[in-house]
Parts: sequence; C-alpha cells; structure tokens
Amino acid sequence: MVTRAATNPEGVTGEFKGDIEVSNKLPSKGDLERIADLPVLDDAGEAHAFKTLYSSTAEARRVLIIFIRHFFCGNCQEYLRALSSVFTPETLLELESPTQIVVIGHGQPDVIPFYVKETACPFPIYADPTKKIHTLLGMTRTLNLGNKAPEYMQDSVMVNAVKSIFQELRSGRNILKGGDLYQVGGEFLFENGKVTWCHRMKNTRDHTEIPELRAVLGLDGGRPPMPKRWGTGLGRALSNRRQSWSRSRSGTRRKSPPRGVMSKVPEETRRDEANGAIHESTNGIAAAQASA
Repeated sequence: MVTRAATNPEGVTGEFKGDIEVSNKLPSKGDLERIADLPVLDDAGEAHAFKTLYSSTAEARRVLIIFIRHFFCGNCQEYLRALSSVFTPETLLELESPTQIVVIGHGQPDVIPFYVKETACPFPIYADPTKKIHTLLGMTRTLNLGNKAPEYMQDSVMVNAVKSIFQELRSGRNILKGGDLYQVGGEFLFENGKVTWCHRMKNTRDHTEIPELRAVLGLDGGRPPMPKRWGTGLGRALSNRRQSWSRSRSGTRRKSPPRGVMSKVPEETRRDEANGAIHESTNGIAAAQASA
C-alpha cells in the first residue's frame, strides 16, 4: 500500500516506514529538452552533456540509465552487485535491441573510483552533483525504507547502515562527497532519444527488481541467479576492467574536478551530507530492530 508521507518545507518525508507517492509517468518532450544539455561528470571530473549518454550509437539502440542514491548507500551497492551478476555489457549488446547500462549518482566525481572498487560495477558511472537531472525527471527525496526488503538485498538494513558508516570513514577526504542522503533515484530506459519506460523510487530500497527489469529488456521470464558475493581478487579485477573505459578515452590520469564545478554544488547539499549521515544510519538501525 502506498501511503502519503508528511513533508517539511524542503520536501523531505517526515515518516519512516511505507512508501511515498510518486508517478511513473514518462517524461515529456519538454522535460527531455530541459535536461538534454545539463552536465554529468565522469570519474576524472570531465563534463558531458546528459544527452550524450543515451544518444543512439552503432553499438546500442537502447540505454538504461540507473539513478542511484548517495555513493555510500549500501542498498544501491547491493542492487548494482545483483545487477552485475545477471547482466554484463557483452550480453546486453547481444540482445535483439542492443542495450547499454549507465549509472548516475549525485555525489562528487572524486568518489566514483572508490564506488567502483566497492561494487565491482562494470558499467560506466557518472555524477550529477547539482541533482538538477534528478529533480527535472521527477525523482524525489525521502528516508522511508518501504514495507519490506527487496529480493536483491542480501544484507539487513542494520548491516548496510554499519557498512555505510565504515565506508565513509575509509573514504578519507571523500567522507562528505557521497551525495544527498535524502535523494532517491530510479530507472529510465531511453530509445531513439525518448524514454519508453521508467520507474521512480518510492523509498530508499525501491529499485526495480531484477526479474521485472529482465522483462522490460525483453529477456526470458525465468528467475535470475542469486547475486554473487564478489571476492576481493575478482572484485579488483572487474574494477580495473570497468575503469579502463575512462582511461581509454582520456589517456590521462584522473584529476580532481574543476573548481568551477565544485562551486556549483549548493551549500545546502553539503550540509545535508554532513548532517544527515548519522541521522540515516541511526534510523536504519532503529527500523531493523523494530521489525525484528
């Protein structure tokens, strides 16, 4: 059941359990025109027009763009691990309609290499620190957990909350660069410059389940294999493979994003990141204990 959650003036839901009301209405032509030239940043801090991510290429006619939460979100990390165990860039290109997957977070691009190492994600990852694309595509802000854990999650809310805290501590200087803890994402399938299917998250764990995503992409309806738990060696190998896409394009080592880009990030976003971390983790642990 979908419940309407109370919101504060900034639009953050005041409830913790249940879902918030969102629409999965497809973005209009006008919506796409407004976001087409907005910048997303790669792991070297280089800006790319958003439309370049979904423009049809000789390789892929469809692009599935997955918008995640902040880069330290354990729920989204589990989702990408599950996704990577079922889909690979090679198998997606072999579909009747060749497809690519692109991931977009809303933290700083400095955190992308750390995120790749943690998730072994083989798909390109970009950052939208201003969250303008998230907002214009109708994705919302909440800390609601939903009423039940999704199938793709192998760890409890409590375990993921603790992992998130330790990741932030291990990230060193990037501890405040993960992104807005309240901002949730969704999935959008682009074909020929238009969105033909989309799903906006109703809570912090509401990514599209893998079986539904298989059906959307035209794969068989069988139950996908359980996500693999990546070993350190395999994870590092896949991480290196994933990072090669960026190095092959630039031929240079990663550098920090331009100061101009950093200055565009709203001050309130940085306050959200600093003040929200303990709030989210504490709420997550409390929810897990309450449902036990």
